[in-house]
Amino acid sequence: MHTKLEGEQKLLRIFVLEQAKWKGLPLYEAIVKEARTLGMAGATTIRGFLGFGRGAHIHTTKLLELSYDLPILIEIVDTEEKIKTLIPKLDEMVEEGLVTMEPVHVIMYRAGGAK
Repeated sequence: MHTKLEGEQKLLRIFVLEQAKWKGLPLYEAIVKEARTLGMAGATTIRGFLGFGRGAHIHTTKLLELSYDLPILIEIVDTEEKIKTLIPKLDEMVEEGLVTMEPVHVIMYRAGGAK
């Protein structure tokens, strides 16, 4: 558990499709659970309403026949060391998608009403 996460850290972004699976679970859910198991500071999933990837296939909520497999973005902010512990597992789990890491400046990280 993190007691303090401030200053220069890393932002991990994982782009996958909603219908992707890992051992029977939605892939995005499996990734969040793995991050939690590794004791990471937190993870958030965001469902996209329009996007395309390497195959240039449009995924959108506008067309009924394409709305079943929308883009999902998982964001994790933590130390570079912690994020690097997740990378080998992502290599196993993500068959189709994009994983990026970039610097981020954490201004505050609070949990449980702590100030």
